[in-house]
Amino acid sequence: MSDATAAGMSHEGIAAPALRPGVSVVVPVYNGATSIVELAARVGTTLSGRGDWELIFVVDGSPDDSWSMVESIVTTSPHVIGVELFRNFGQHNALLAGIRVARFTTVVTMDDDLQHVPETIPILLAALTDNVDLVYGRSDIEEHGVWRSLASRSAKTAMAASIGGSMARDSGAFRAFRTSLRDGFAGVDDPYVSIDVLLSWVTTRYTTATTRMDERASGTSGYTFRKLLRHTINMVTGYSSLPLRMVSWLGFTLAFFGFAVLVYVLIRYFISDRDVPGFAFLASLISILAGAQLFGLGVIGEYLGRMHFRSMQRPPYVVRQIRSSGDLEEQT
Repeated sequence: MSDATAAGMSHEGIAAPALRPGVSVVVPVYNGATSIVELAARVGTTLSGRGDWELIFVVDGSPDDSWSMVESIVTTSPHVIGVELFRNFGQHNALLAGIRVARFTTVVTMDDDLQHVPETIPILLAALTDNVDLVYGRSDIEEHGVWRSLASRSAKTAMAASIGGSMARDSGAFRAFRTSLRDGFAGVDDPYVSIDVLLSWVTTRYTTATTRMDERASGTSGYTFRKLLRHTINMVTGYSSLPLRMVSWLGFTLAFFGFAVLVYVLIRYFISDRDVPGFAFLASLISILAGAQLFGLGVIGEYLGRMHFRSMQRPPYVVRQIRSSGDLEEQT
């Protein structure tokens, strides 16, 4: 696809290609200039001789030379496709862009930092049997720090409210699934995207496979504690009504508490013929009720904010250009 055709193209402008038997590996790239050359080589070595395959690098507004590196890889490999987004939209948004470009019947997603070992891709593919639509690669070794691990577990807890506890617990960025699942979320136009939630809309037939996870080749993870926490809030308010139910239960609990306090005041008055003394008692009750009201308003505000952004039709991503070896052949 030429620059003139792809420039300014949103996901609505990318026609879903007819699927052919094979594997499409989708890799979102952010500050991955030092690792994607090795990643491309190892993916090529792993998938060579296993039928048709392609490697789709989605450069998510990376500030380094990632796009230049992808363009150089494209010139030397007919299997590599480069997708450049106009700015940084987020990992899941970039994955959605790559998934919609995939041309083969199976999609594998992985990170660009070489923590997900390319040589273990066949393990995921082998687990994708006729009775399974989705496979998550799981590692028994936790490679994150304390705060990152805490935020990751919080994100999975939030996801459990949307897709179920077991699937949320097993979810991860290293996954393989049938490309046809994307038909179930073809119309998604949401800036707050979660690929795992979208996949759960389409299938519950999933399994896990044990895979190795290595240390990062270089740099640090772009998913900081703050970003993971924000992703958790976006996910739980974007795909679940659990916070609203919690507010309802909080209101019911405080109403019961207020009734109990009223009973206590009346009993004390009739027994001792005296009111309950103390400014602190009243101030505490007012603080509790006011805090609960503000908490409820905050939760409702989060939902209204999501509705506001969706009404603005803010796109999940916008493609600047797509590069493949076919484009280079057309230009020569």
